[in-house]
This record gives sequence, C-alpha cells and structure tokens, in this order.
Amino acid sequence: VQLQASGGGLVQAGGSLRLSCAASGRTSGTYGLGWFRQAPGKEREFVASVIPNGRSTVYAEFAKGRFTISRDNAKVTVNLQMNSLQPEDTAVYYCAADRSAWRMAQGESEYWGQGTLVTVSS
Repeated sequence: VQLQASGGGLVQAGGSLRLSCAASGRTSGTYGLGWFRQAPGKEREFVASVIPNGRSTVYAEFAKGRFTISRDNAKVTVNLQMNSLQPEDTAVYYCAADRSAWRMAQGESEYWGQGTLVTVSS
C-alpha cells in the first residue's frame, strides 16, 4: 500500500485545516486508514482511524469533538478535518494503513505515508 498525504499548512489558532491521503495498491481498499502525528521533540501519537467500510472510527482523546476522519472508498482516500486548532496541534501528520483500525489506535501501523506539516500559530 502506498500513501500520499496532502493539505498541511499554516493556520491561526481557532482555524481549520483538512488533510487528505490517497491510498494505492492492490489491497488498499481492504485496509483501515488513519492518521498519526509527531510534534517537535515528542513521540509519534495516534490521531484517528477508520475501518475499511468507513462505518466505524476511532479517535484519540484529544481529537474527539474537534477532528473528523472520513474515507472515500471510490477513490480510496482518507481525510482528516481538523477544527478549533491550537498551537499544541502543531506537528507533522502522517497517513497510515493497517489491516486493523483498532491496532492503529495502539500506535501500530503496517504502512506509512510521508508526513505533512501542520503549523498552528497563536
């Protein structure tokens, strides 16, 4: 599975950004898709994931109520809508794919895309 993320950028606190990730490869449509992030000087952490049919999602506590993950299986893309962004959300965001969306919530993933930088200014 190959993953190509896009949509990062600079936003002011309280603003919104939408990240997108296109998945390709023979089995990409059968994998859970998700997002992780890594802030400067910190370990990578899970953000959100969605199961292959898109009907169930998992969120990190900090993402609940502010971030929304969705997937388009016709295009095999996964999106992350981020609202009410705060400076602490500044990080490189990584798209990921794994056979289990729930395993991703434990911090594991089989495939990783390149990161896209999100910077939130105060």
